[in-house]
Amino acid sequence: MKNLTTMDWLALVLVVVGALNWGLVGAFNFNLVSAIFGDMSSIARIVYVLVGLSAVYVLLTLPKLARK
Repeated sequence: MKNLTTMDWLALVLVVVGALNWGLVGAFNFNLVSAIFGDMSSIARIVYVLVGLSAVYVLLTLPKLARK
């Protein structure tokens, strides 16, 4: 994992944040993003979009990540 770029790390972190948030929603009906930024505020929407784009990025770079 030494050869990951800053973009790779950022995308992985955002995907983990998104996964943890969904875990909290499923287990405790608690949305951490909404709790921090407000329910569907502009910033919360941006966070959701960034998490989604990060998931697409990670999916497209999986072969690269698997080689390392």
